[in-house]
Amino acid sequence: MDRADSCRRAASEAVADVEPPALHDRIETTLTEASMVPGVLTLESAATTADGRAVAESERSAETDRGHAQRRGRDGDRDTDALATQAAGVQLIYEGLRLTRSLAHDEPWAPDGNGDDESDLAILAADILVARGFYLLARTDAAGKAVRTVQKFGRDQTRRDAVADRSSAGVAGADGEPAPDDGEATAIDANLERDILELAVRTGAAAVGDAPSQRLLATAETLAETVGTSFPPAADCLADFEPMPSEQSLEDPTTDRATSATDP
Repeated sequence: MDRADSCRRAASEAVADVEPPALHDRIETTLTEASMVPGVLTLESAATTADGRAVAESERSAETDRGHAQRRGRDGDRDTDALATQAAGVQLIYEGLRLTRSLAHDEPWAPDGNGDDESDLAILAADILVARGFYLLARTDAAGKAVRTVQKFGRDQTRRDAVADRSSAGVAGADGEPAPDDGEATAIDANLERDILELAVRTGAAAVGDAPSQRLLATAETLAETVGTSFPPAADCLADFEPMPSEQSLEDPTTDRATSATDP
């Protein structure tokens, strides 16, 4: 899939200057093995939103539509590069949080607090991936959503730890509810994939100056229900993703706006 290759390349370029070599190699391995679903969905969402807006403009005026097409042609290469960079930002944030989640669950460090080199590299890699992802989205309208995604991840993992502790101890809830099982902890973990898919959709739409339609957001939600806590290859996961030209036509208005970096 060309878009997956584009996302992977842009993500690799964003971390090309990481040192020392062992840390860079650890990050590169993570990106090489990663599914590019978050990045590709960002690109697909931008294309869908742009096409929908073009249709809406054509319904208002054929002349307006021709002007839009001409501007898109002149600025196509520049816009494509900028969009790939933003898609890489979404991908990097996900990879960093996914790695953080794995480290938090597996606790690879020895009880005496002396971790091995691989564990140390992994936690540094996770920090760098998230930080570079933020950097790529910092001056975009998706920045605020990216911040909230990471904040929610932290809250979810705190709640997940409490649920896991209660489950292992067989402790009932405060309201007399039965002790949680492993399924509840897994469902909390899956919030990361759900939130990243929403971030991808909103980032892609914001990149072309619009908000995602409710239909596009619903598509992200449907994907989240099928992937669980890991993404399959983008070519498999998004094989049936069909950008719909009428996505944001005048008959399908949305009251949402693109998330601003200045939003609380």
